[in-house]
Amino acid sequence: MRIIVQKFGGTSVATSESRQHVVQKIKAALEAGFMPVVVVSAIGRKGAPYATDTLIDFVTNNAGEMSPHSYDLLLSCGEIISAVTVTTLLQKAGISAKAFTGGQAGIITDHYHQKADLLSARPEALLESLESGVIPVVAGFQGMTLEGEITTLGRGGSDTSAAMIGVSVKAERIEIFTDVDGIMTADPNVCGKAKIIPAINYMEVFQMADSGAKVIHPRAVEYAMRANIPLVIKNTFTEEPGTYILQNVEDIVSGEQVHRVITSVAHRYHRSQFRIHEPHRKGENLLGAIADHDISIDLINIFPHEIVFTVDESDDKKLSDLLTQKGYQYEILTNCSKITAIGERMTGVPGVMARIISALSREQIEVYQTADSLTTIACLIHADHVAKAIDVLHDEFQL
Repeated sequence: MRIIVQKFGGTSVATSESRQHVVQKIKAALEAGFMPVVVVSAIGRKGAPYATDTLIDFVTNNAGEMSPHSYDLLLSCGEIISAVTVTTLLQKAGISAKAFTGGQAGIITDHYHQKADLLSARPEALLESLESGVIPVVAGFQGMTLEGEITTLGRGGSDTSAAMIGVSVKAERIEIFTDVDGIMTADPNVCGKAKIIPAINYMEVFQMADSGAKVIHPRAVEYAMRANIPLVIKNTFTEEPGTYILQNVEDIVSGEQVHRVITSVAHRYHRSQFRIHEPHRKGENLLGAIADHDISIDLINIFPHEIVFTVDESDDKKLSDLLTQKGYQYEILTNCSKITAIGERMTGVPGVMARIISALSREQIEVYQTADSLTTIACLIHADHVAKAIDVLHDEFQL
């Protein structure tokens, strides 16, 4: 039996019309010889009657703040409604199907409500259903403790559910259906030159998410990567092939795509640069004190007589107050953004940083700070130049 997992997001199940597209995608999988395990999110986004945020707003506006236990119990309802709705539509179309809660599907979590970690997946009930020719439709985003308590997995939890289930049933691939044609080389709302990426490495997706790109949840990628199961980001409403996430992109594409040094460019707004003078006082751990105040730093450069790093602008006042209290001299550069060029194949290739800096300089885009790793090169620039910078790098590296 050839098993795949098909996960459908909130926009895919939001309307009667969109749900018919879901039914057609499931039928197409059956006709291609696969038995799908279907995972669904709650219906729609904020404002829709049964969307997660709508359920939260209803209770808090009418009754006040919920306990963590009640929160998870409430939020599990959205996905269950969606699972029952899709199951009924499949049955109406002549396809045998059965709805499962996350717990019934064997998703076992720890006890942390609202952001539980997956411990294991027990696939026996799902495999039994598949063997009987009945398609399981699983409520995503949720699981159950060993004691039977309902838990939720936090944002992106339905993607994570789908990946864990895919690993447990040994699926050939995990298809994540949404309302876009795949992962793009940059945010299309910022860069008009952004293109669909046919195939991308697991680690490059991690870097994209860490650098600000809105892609699949990293936990889902982690589970799939461990089992070497391909993920596919696809559009519920088109027939586009989507983006494959896997270990070796050569398995899907060849030629220019394989040899491209940079795969994508991500960006993150609302950054501020702090330059702290004479930070190395004897007996004082400045970076430790910053961490103790729950301030996350990025793009850090340490020199004998100063430290330079960035923070989210929401932490500007808190950090300024801390530095002033401790008597440090410092400077702040605000209204910055970080752009990050990502590509596994840049490792060991000389001159990539030089090309980036040169390309930006030609367009009079000043670079305030840089940082690099084996697979990324990040530049801090003025926020007004983000769109132009991403366009420039698309041209320079022919993305």
